[in-house]
Amino acid sequence: MSDNSDPVNTPLANIPLAGVLGWPVAHSRSPRLHGHWLKRYGIAGHYVPLPVRPEHLAEALRSLPKLGFVGVNVTIPHKEAVLALADVVTDRAALIGAANTLILRTDGKIHADNTDGYGFIANLRQNAPNWRPDSGPAAVIGAGGAARAVVASLLDAGVPEVRIANRTRIRAEQIRSEFGARVVVYDWGQAANMLEGIATVVNATSLGMEGKGALRVPLDALSPGTLATDLVYTPLDTPFLIEARRRGCQTVDGLGMLLHQAAPGFERWFGQRPEVDDQLRAVVLA
Repeated sequence: MSDNSDPVNTPLANIPLAGVLGWPVAHSRSPRLHGHWLKRYGIAGHYVPLPVRPEHLAEALRSLPKLGFVGVNVTIPHKEAVLALADVVTDRAALIGAANTLILRTDGKIHADNTDGYGFIANLRQNAPNWRPDSGPAAVIGAGGAARAVVASLLDAGVPEVRIANRTRIRAEQIRSEFGARVVVYDWGQAANMLEGIATVVNATSLGMEGKGALRVPLDALSPGTLATDLVYTPLDTPFLIEARRRGCQTVDGLGMLLHQAAPGFERWFGQRPEVDDQLRAVVLA
């Protein structure tokens, strides 16, 4: 009798498949991340990149369960589009307006969720264990899809007020209209002013990423002890984090959010709750 925990002796039909769906997707670190967990826990399974053009998304999604896929992560540009294709959408994915984790059920139904907010908070709790969400207002720079997940998670964690500024103000206004009175919108030109008296600040833009422009919001109003975190993780230590640390802030890099947001999907697909630790960070950064 074969041992189902041994990838060599496991019948091919029983090996679950998962992957990351995007266009392009070759840059994704998710295969390295999930591959490490599969090897670490001795799980017979595979996680692969799935480059799918937007015009082929619906056809590809419906085909995946027939090919043995139990789930996928979703990245740009498909995170919003998959909501319309899913059969079941969690409340948090609907609120954020995007999904990053799909469960492909054996009956062909697609279950869509968003774990970005979970990953964001889990990263802060792991790397800044003294952080208290209720200790003061938070400021979020940016109003894209990632910012929506951050705002939702901060409010859910108990932050009393979330201040938000975006270069296109209407996107920030939309977040306020959907998330309520605890969200306060600032003009982009006044973004520096929203940092006065805050306990937490988040760069939720791509500014500061390798190959992107610089984040030019002055940080003069930041108080020592403020927690500053950046969703960008290339480079790991962004100019935003370096400047915040120079001003006495506690800083948390963005890599942990990537690692933690992957854990719920891995558990659902492969039946093992994985650990996010220094070894995983080293593998993903290698």
